[in-house]
Amino acid sequence: MSHPTTIQARRVYDPLLRLLHWTIALSIVALIATSQLAELFEHGPYEDTFWNLHIVSGYVLTAGLLARLLWGLVGPASARWRDLWHPAVWKDSLRNLRLPGTHRSGHDPIASLGYLFAYGVMALMVVTGLGLAASEFQAGPLAAWLGNAGWLEDVLGDPHEAGFVLLLGFIGLHMAALVFHQLRGERVAQSMLTGKQYLDAENEVQHD
Repeated sequence: MSHPTTIQARRVYDPLLRLLHWTIALSIVALIATSQLAELFEHGPYEDTFWNLHIVSGYVLTAGLLARLLWGLVGPASARWRDLWHPAVWKDSLRNLRLPGTHRSGHDPIASLGYLFAYGVMALMVVTGLGLAASEFQAGPLAAWLGNAGWLEDVLGDPHEAGFVLLLGFIGLHMAALVFHQLRGERVAQSMLTGKQYLDAENEVQHD
């Protein structure tokens, strides 16, 4: 006789982590929108306005990433960087070509690979973006050093564009994964709104 699954709601993600998540997410949306609008209105009266908004959105992303870095060092367990680091699970999944059969509170071990990748791409975009803002628009904290380095546009432009494409790919996969879990009846998407995870108590594993 099968026993019914015991699903328990557990508050996992703290308010600051959720605030930083949405700060980063909305700043990325703003960066995408402003860059595309600046390209659309290229050589028009609004081009500089959209690029200025793009730079400001980049400052917000930079602040959010720095705060997330610090919170990953001093925050609660589910916010720590070690909650995203699961090499044993990654190795086992790669060797056996299967996903883990258990769930844990906190970040999913396989999804954590995507999150770490996304943070790396965002860091690349912040560094290249600050350099481009300084060299092209004489704006930002690096303008005093790089304001006259017009050659940086050729050096940093391609990595910045590559980061943009990679980040779009991550966003697409992330949204597809949320839809996949929702279709399976798994309440995952709301965790960064309420801070709660709904876990099967029988199949849950403890933090590494």
